[in-house]
Amino acid sequence: MRIAITSDLYYPMTNGVAVFAHNLAKGLAQQGHEVLVICPSFNGRQHREKRDGVTTFYLRSIRFPFYPDQINEVPAGKEFLGMSLPRLAYRHGLWITVDPYPAMKKALNKFRPDVIHNQTAEMIAFAARRYAKKYDVPMVSTGHAYPDNITSQLKILKPIKKPLDAILRTYMASFLKHSEYATMPTEMAIDDLVPKKRKSFNVTVEPLSNGVDLSKFGPKKAPAKIYRKYHLPKDKPIALYVGRVDPEKSLSNVVSAFATVLDKVPDARLVIVGDGTDRRRLVDLAQALGIEKEVIFPGRIMPPDVMEVYRTAQLFVTASETETQGIVLIEAAATGLPLVAVDAGAVRELCQNRKNGILCQPGDVNKLARAMINLFTDEELRKKYGEYSLEVAKQHDLNRTLQRFVEIYEEAIILKGKKVPKRKWQFWR
Repeated sequence: MRIAITSDLYYPMTNGVAVFAHNLAKGLAQQGHEVLVICPSFNGRQHREKRDGVTTFYLRSIRFPFYPDQINEVPAGKEFLGMSLPRLAYRHGLWITVDPYPAMKKALNKFRPDVIHNQTAEMIAFAARRYAKKYDVPMVSTGHAYPDNITSQLKILKPIKKPLDAILRTYMASFLKHSEYATMPTEMAIDDLVPKKRKSFNVTVEPLSNGVDLSKFGPKKAPAKIYRKYHLPKDKPIALYVGRVDPEKSLSNVVSAFATVLDKVPDARLVIVGDGTDRRRLVDLAQALGIEKEVIFPGRIMPPDVMEVYRTAQLFVTASETETQGIVLIEAAATGLPLVAVDAGAVRELCQNRKNGILCQPGDVNKLARAMINLFTDEELRKKYGEYSLEVAKQHDLNRTLQRFVEIYEEAIILKGKKVPKRKWQFWR
């Protein structure tokens, strides 16, 4: 099958959409499908490359300076009289395409896709939808985001954030309609975004996990070189966070809670892996709380090292309220870590309260602290929750996700009234 994957966000960006689209493309290629990815260029120039069996067509792009590119480190903001000034623009701004359709049209005409799988709802998505309609190509759409993922980043939108969120919510839901078939990572995410009366939505929206390659995770010991490379303590209990360090992740609540944790577990350490616009504020907060030596910011860590970093921790903690699923939660569970999270978004499908972790109410710093203390001080509880985490992770095997998407592509082709291409061969690990 010839599958085109279109996305305004793609690897090596560090966010759920980019990671999933990359995993999807590589996995489909390994199964013998022809895969073309269309995404913005990360150097501005239009070009094409082939790697891991995937052809990636990078569209000509420009910098959008009001949002970081999630590739390069976000520099610290300037200071004035000892205070950090808010940063409104970034040297390494997000790469975006302004008029992608002409180049996309040529690439897709040459590739002749059997199906287009769209991952976002921005400029490339508009072009993909236009092409699919004009050339009668079946289209599958996956919704990954909540409005807050966008509006919380752009500080200039704060005065109109609430009404803008409502508009974006309606837009994101309606965008799924322009497909033969749609998916979101969890049932809860669908309930939050799609109108309650599904039958009037005119398209099937199926919950389908983003999935992770479980073969790369597991409860093993991290090698000593990982501790040395990222200056992590080998003899201290670690609470770990991995992901973007941006305002909607609510990491200030985690840092504040950890100050209380240290009263009961003074040798504990909080390790925040990742980068983003909120990092400087969190560093300042740790200093203000007098725990700057106990909170470690090793920056962005990419595979395969990040898999080993999970193995250095005793628990995984997040306070994000905007997850449609949370790939890092699956990765942490697949490593056998107990989870501490907040009951918001679709998190409870992965962090199952009193089974493999502890769910707290959003904004409840004291509960976050008590949850971490309970897991740090109760080895049997950590072991019990960690074992169940492994069971939860089994439901999110990437191979299962890939197999279902192939079936969905075939269903979309049939719904479009076309003939499904014969499968050449499949390799299921």
